Amino acid sequence: MKDFAGTPGTLTGLALRVSQFVFAAGSIASMATTNSFFDFTAFCYLIASMGLQLIWSFGLAILDAYAIFKKKVLHGPVLVTATLSLAAASSSAGITVLYFNDLGSCNFGAECRKYQLAVALAYMSWIAIGTSSLIMLWLLASG
Repeated sequence: MKDFAGTPGTLTGLALRVSQFVFAAGSIASMATTNSFFDFTAFCYLIASMGLQLIWSFGLAILDAYAIFKKKVLHGPVLVTATLSLAAASSSAGITVLYFNDLGSCNFGAECRKYQLAVALAYMSWIAIGTSSLIMLWLLASG
């Protein structure tokens, strides 16, 4: 099996995991600084999903760092939480579009920008997750 960029246990794999972690943490921080995110089911789902992604990505980053330290490339199948994160980001984006485009404005003022930021960071996290998923699929297909 060949080693290629993004496989677990490589520097690019570690970079993907760290970016997943950072974007998920940013999304959570943006949501946690609002007073009313819990009033919207989609945003509650987003924060729960990003919380799981945060823990999952941190664990995988630790595993990647350990593999780099031991100079091993991990080729076992590693599951990712791509579907859960995409669903949460999509439902939250739908609520954000509803408030800003369909209703004309958001009545929560500065919190609306935080909602938009949380959704944007969730999508950025999903891009890193999606990249990891494609690499895992490629890795499984090549093995």
